[in-house]
Amino acid sequence: MPQRLILVAKVKSPHLGSTLREALPPFLERGWAVTAEPSLGAAWEQAGLPQDRLTLDLTLGASEPVADLCLVLGGDGTLLHAARHAGMRGTPILGINLGSLGFLTAHPVSEAAATVRAFLAGTLVPDRRPTLEVELWRDGGRLARQTVLNDAVVAKGALARIMDMHLRVGSEDAGPMKADGLIVATPTGSTAYALSAGGPILHPSLEAFVIAPICPHTLTLRPSVVPAARPISITLEEAEDAHLTLDGQVGHRLLPGDEVRLRQAQTRITLLQRPGLDFFALLQQKLHWGDR
Repeated sequence: MPQRLILVAKVKSPHLGSTLREALPPFLERGWAVTAEPSLGAAWEQAGLPQDRLTLDLTLGASEPVADLCLVLGGDGTLLHAARHAGMRGTPILGINLGSLGFLTAHPVSEAAATVRAFLAGTLVPDRRPTLEVELWRDGGRLARQTVLNDAVVAKGALARIMDMHLRVGSEDAGPMKADGLIVATPTGSTAYALSAGGPILHPSLEAFVIAPICPHTLTLRPSVVPAARPISITLEEAEDAHLTLDGQVGHRLLPGDEVRLRQAQTRITLLQRPGLDFFALLQQKLHWGDR
């Protein structure tokens, strides 16, 4: 049976065609079977790649055995999409950044061909990231459950009033909170929405979560870091037009009395990185630390 590649890409990127022409031929030459979402079909054809070597599947091969690799061409949003559909099943992810920021897609597009060669040579190293299991409960019943790589966000709509929430961490009552929302982020997600809300940056190796309020009514309500082993509970006491957003891609409407339960998941997402990847060098590059 040939090795299987799941291809996930940002179809609107102007760099997609050239990157496909650089990154895919080494896999095709080795007989890999490639599966992608139907939206990628046109870009594959425009890149001049053989049509009979691509399988278009909206589920990205969910009914097939776990693929050998998921190649992501895009940004962090594209990688989060790939993590939900492939990474959570155990497929390692190799991200090539077609934009400029990209904490998760750390390999630049200018090194696409070299990155693929490094993978095929077996010189990339696995970086296993913790994930967060999120459940939505209403009237004693579970409405939804999903595992996320970045964060879960409880927030109000644009025109809604401030939210009343109650927070528990483990067996401890963290008290009532008034804010526009609350972010619970993994170390991976600490450089995303939680960072813009004033939260700290966590090293990816930490076993901890960030709890960051969004525009709190009380200025002394600050972001906090809690052990990953302790479950977190957020209960909505009063809210209008509230919603739960998971990894910025899946949303659920919330009602007063709803409870969001969060705990560390058993699943780990495996990102393939170049050896010696320096987390703080990455921060300096992406966040422009030291620039004036």
